[in-house]
Amino acid sequence: MAQLPQGARNQLVISVPSGNFGDLTAGLLAKSLGLPVKRFIAATNVNDTVPRFLHDGKWAPKATQATLSNAMDVSQPNNWPRVEELFRRKIWRLTELGYAAVDDTTTQQTMRELKAKGYISEPHAAVAYRALRDQLNPGEYGLFLGTAHPAKFKESVESILGETLALPEALAERADLPLLSHHLPADFAALRKLMMTRQ
Repeated sequence: MAQLPQGARNQLVISVPSGNFGDLTAGLLAKSLGLPVKRFIAATNVNDTVPRFLHDGKWAPKATQATLSNAMDVSQPNNWPRVEELFRRKIWRLTELGYAAVDDTTTQQTMRELKAKGYISEPHAAVAYRALRDQLNPGEYGLFLGTAHPAKFKESVESILGETLALPEALAERADLPLLSHHLPADFAALRKLMMTRQ
């Protein structure tokens, strides 16, 4: 945002990879506090309850489908009522919110497209980029969010892009440390016992 020329900031379009819609809610809160954003795009995968709602006005969640952008595999986003409330309170129109649903095939194509541009993307950021690329108008400036390092989705990114990803240094240093987790049954008494014996 700070890198944009002052006169261009009111032409900023931000595409947000959206599953539970928390990041979009945060962006809308920032806009309500004065961040000069022209509009947002809610970019989802095939779990497209919100894009369908924005298109036809019917709230009709379907069964959640597993996708490459698995953090967005949400059919009933619990932050959506917050989004609607922000629009209502600010007297914004929901028609000002862009939307897109991107399938796995298109996500993979977009990851390859971004790689050709010199950017290694994980699936969620690719969904946001694709929505932005398809909806950005002349004279607008676009920004898409990538909320995770590609190494978090190392297996799928490597498979799609056909190259090995190096772990970021901070992760690589910890990759071989012993795990400190404990396997417990889904039982409160077992959890309580573990917590009471830990120092």
